[in-house]
Amino acid sequence: MSTKPAGHRAEVVDGEKATTRVVLAEDDVLLRAGLASLLERSGFEVVGQTGDSVWILPLVRELTPDLVLLDIRMPPTNTTEGLDAALEIRSEFPATGILVLSAHAEVEHAMELLATGQRIGYLLKSRVTDVDEFLETLGRIVRGGSVMDPALVQELVSARRTNDPLAELSPREREVLALMAEGRSNAGIARRLWVTEGTVEKHVRHILTKLSLPETDDDHRRVLAVVTFLESR
Repeated sequence: MSTKPAGHRAEVVDGEKATTRVVLAEDDVLLRAGLASLLERSGFEVVGQTGDSVWILPLVRELTPDLVLLDIRMPPTNTTEGLDAALEIRSEFPATGILVLSAHAEVEHAMELLATGQRIGYLLKSRVTDVDEFLETLGRIVRGGSVMDPALVQELVSARRTNDPLAELSPREREVLALMAEGRSNAGIARRLWVTEGTVEKHVRHILTKLSLPETDDDHRRVLAVVTFLESR
């Protein structure tokens, strides 16, 4: 376990002032050092680090970070220690942002985590190499969003069963649905698909109508609605 004294507040993602204090839990020493360096350079304040799951909760209790990044599999058994810690953090500190990193897309674990509320994310470690996307993900979680790795979304969307509720959706609506499930706002979806935000809003209304899901301006409820729908397929 290691901690560092509080540092200065710098500029971070989207021009917001950095008030984001981070605890980092990853047993791969090189990856942990790389993440810590990236976060510090990007304006985050890494207040604590550990490579052992038994120290995660003590660090969170002592340092009360704004965001916790943790590996899903950590010592001593390298099974679900990170996931278990994330669930405990969410129960004890519901306002703390949590991003779980995983080497593989594990649908059951991701669903269990994303169902716990806002400021939550599940990301494959391979996504960390896309620095801009990774930092955008952290920003969305800190601001109250929920994030699911695109690979996991694709795995869910591509699944087929006899009665497919997605059958009513157009190909474009399916694209929008997948990006909604990643936790993207209408503006973010518009940028990704190179369409206007108004067009995205129309697609979202159609999707919610076809899936019998209530319209809402709450991004978190929208993500959970999509996740719940996909999980039931």
